Amino acid sequence: MKSAVIVFPGSNCDRDLAVALTQATGRQAEMVWHKDATLPDGLDVVAIPGGFSFGDYLRCGAIAARAPIMRSVVEFAKRGGLVLGVCNGFQVLIEAGLLPGTLMRNQTLKFVCRDVNLAVETTDSPFTNAYGNRRVITVPIAHHDGAYIADAELLARLRGEDRIAFRYVNARGEPVAEANPNGSADNIAGVLSANRRILGMMPHPERLADRQLGGADGAVLFESLSNALAVA
Repeated sequence: MKSAVIVFPGSNCDRDLAVALTQATGRQAEMVWHKDATLPDGLDVVAIPGGFSFGDYLRCGAIAARAPIMRSVVEFAKRGGLVLGVCNGFQVLIEAGLLPGTLMRNQTLKFVCRDVNLAVETTDSPFTNAYGNRRVITVPIAHHDGAYIADAELLARLRGEDRIAFRYVNARGEPVAEANPNGSADNIAGVLSANRRILGMMPHPERLADRQLGGADGAVLFESLSNALAVA
């Protein structure tokens, strides 16, 4: 699996993401600067990391979505390439029109940084195939603008098309209000594109992808990607 991580001014999880991808595949992930016009040849996966691209001016991800490299990322996605956006990367994917909905200020109006429980709502995707169905996992969050907002029509479509990848839940796997750290509609923590080959999620799987760091639930996402490409 050949992967690349896009780097913007203000990205701060790019190396974490590259390490997780490299460990899962045994092949060094390439780092691509936002001013580059083209992606490396032969890529299977493009990942957009968390952080505060361009200082989160205007709207989170709005400037990054218009960087030169994003034209190539959009074309890569349109050709069926696998794209992962984590935290700020999720915001960039929405601003680039690759995923539906919007991400707004946390309901508490405060930055949140802690581990959360997630339910894996579908294993029918290249990003989640290695998880047991509705398995409760632990993944960190670190964001100020992570409330996923969608109208009733979009929410119904996401549910009907099995495109909700992750939900915030309690330890028993229940999507209760107390488990929702930011006010996301329907406790949504991650969504898939219509072709299921793009995933945006606010939690950081790369931050718990090594047992030496306290847990490896996030590593299963990168294992899923490797599995999907091995059978492609």
